[in-house]
Amino acid sequence: MKITTVKGTNDYLPREVAIRDYLQSVILRTYQSYGFERIMTPIIEDIENLDKSEGGENLNLIFKVLKRGDKLQKAIDSGDEKELADMGLRYDLTLPLTRYYANNRAKLVSPFKVIQMDKVYRAERPQKGRLREFVQCDIDIIGTKSSNAEVELINTTANALMNIGINNFRIKINDRRLLKSILLKAGFENEQLDSVCISFDKLDKIGAEGVKEELLSKEFGEDAIDNLMKVLEDAPFTLDKAKAYVGEDESIESLESIMSAVESISGGKYTVVYDMKLVRGQGYYTGTIFEVESPDFRGAIAGGGRYDNLIGKFINEDVPAVGFSIGFERIYGILLESDFKIPNQKKKIAVIYDADDIASALKIADSYREEYDVALYERIKKVGKLIDKLENAGFDGFYLCNQSEELKMFDE
Repeated sequence: MKITTVKGTNDYLPREVAIRDYLQSVILRTYQSYGFERIMTPIIEDIENLDKSEGGENLNLIFKVLKRGDKLQKAIDSGDEKELADMGLRYDLTLPLTRYYANNRAKLVSPFKVIQMDKVYRAERPQKGRLREFVQCDIDIIGTKSSNAEVELINTTANALMNIGINNFRIKINDRRLLKSILLKAGFENEQLDSVCISFDKLDKIGAEGVKEELLSKEFGEDAIDNLMKVLEDAPFTLDKAKAYVGEDESIESLESIMSAVESISGGKYTVVYDMKLVRGQGYYTGTIFEVESPDFRGAIAGGGRYDNLIGKFINEDVPAVGFSIGFERIYGILLESDFKIPNQKKKIAVIYDADDIASALKIADSYREEYDVALYERIKKVGKLIDKLENAGFDGFYLCNQSEELKMFDE
């Protein structure tokens, strides 16, 4: 049998778990202090819900769960591979939240301000920064169209990041409605916009020429493509330029309102900038979209947006919603590599005792517990090896019963 984990998943050592627990606890406390409430949902969702969730390329990364027993055999006999699975693992926390809200809305305060911090699963090709099992830390506000919800999410997320020690970042913001207005003005057809956005979202990876070539391969109009390239060349493409290009637009007013409020409350600790190139991959976004970037990290460290149509798929009613998610795994990975130390953490010591004297050892351990976290270990013949392992595992010191009358710290 294999002792290694499945590719794209990790085992975590005690020190690593301590860091993960610390980061999640600070993020959770921050979210709660801003009035958000935590819920939990199953990791398994109905496959129909997942397939119809407009999750962009994530729909190709769903871990599907096969039917069981006679139902599976009937599906095999049918020859239709789409009939083989009836459930799947959630690829993010947004779809489960919308189903949860649809199912429980009569019991919830509106607008509903909610926290989800849990594992999600994607059938990724495993590589650095891309796991098949990973944690997301989400906050969402459901039930209001007001752009004040975006301001509240941005403020809360920014403070959560600062509380875990990330201070060098900026927030990029755009609006799917404005982006589509720009694309329509360039000459693309309305039914082409989703496909154009998929290519446009690759701008940072393949550059403007790469986007142009991909759009040409899709046989879109050359005039429209050339017009879009001219927009990209007009850098920086500001909101004032957007207004001049498409005229007065509700989405521009919304962005201006959000940016003004955020700049007022940020106190100069972070900035918010309009980025017409920001797309975000999920197809369910309908309005404001945002990402957080930092020169200390590769790629976005948080992102989200407004998804006003997703809940309506369940209840045939318009329910506005907007959310923001912190890229927990990316942040954790960088902090781990930088030898991150948990601030104000109690030091950890070991009491090493003789097997026939655990009662005395427990009393000694209790005498140190107010100041230290204390673990007990039976003495072995080669006690030096045990002490070396304790130091390598992150212990700060040890007490050797019946041999030493004082605590010995490794850094002394």
